[in-house]
Amino acid sequence: MRTASGWIAVLATFAAASPALPQEGAARFAVIPLENTGSYGQDKEVFEALELGLAGMLARAVDRHPAADVVPRSELSQAMRVLTPGSGRRVDAADAARIGKETGARYTVTGSFADFYGKFRINARLVDARSGEILKVVSNEDPKLQDRAQLAAIIQHVAQKITGAAGLPPYPSGAAAPPIATDAITAYSRALLHESRGDRAKAADFYQSALTSAPGFEEASSGLARVRSP
Repeated sequence: MRTASGWIAVLATFAAASPALPQEGAARFAVIPLENTGSYGQDKEVFEALELGLAGMLARAVDRHPAADVVPRSELSQAMRVLTPGSGRRVDAADAARIGKETGARYTVTGSFADFYGKFRINARLVDARSGEILKVVSNEDPKLQDRAQLAAIIQHVAQKITGAAGLPPYPSGAAAPPIATDAITAYSRALLHESRGDRAKAADFYQSALTSAPGFEEASSGLARVRSP
């Protein structure tokens, strides 16, 4: 599992990305990388990569809600620097609130995941950036929605619970993020990990792999263009 200082280094990789303007009147969310709390059945690097990839996919799903806006990675990396480098602390509710305030977010999403040989759970905490209070913990607690092959549906389910806990109405018809195959999500996650390590060539290979599995995967396409740029 990563410490707070580890996330600063990872997120700083994306600081050069063009900042997105917040939607006027939208509820703003800062989605922090998730922690692997104990996963088995796949290569260790896959689980390390999913810490980044799941947060990216969850932010993507939340951002599809017409009344929601998500803090871009560039701003998030700067906000993470309010944590003491090298402290070894993980992000708690107070840290999450500070990050939310730094980025102008109304809510901060933290959380964890565990994959036990294909049985996949995400636990996300919605933190009020004003008070530091954990408003709700949401998860895919239904055993019928815990198969790793359903990862895109799991992410969307958790995103809907997050926006609902923030008081937003249900997603309008057609607003939910298009489903992405689990293999593509995994490849995208590994691309993010290798990009964070500075290995642009390997990141490009994984972004391309994600696009092969899911040709309309916009985040993977953007990532590929990013690592191939001079």
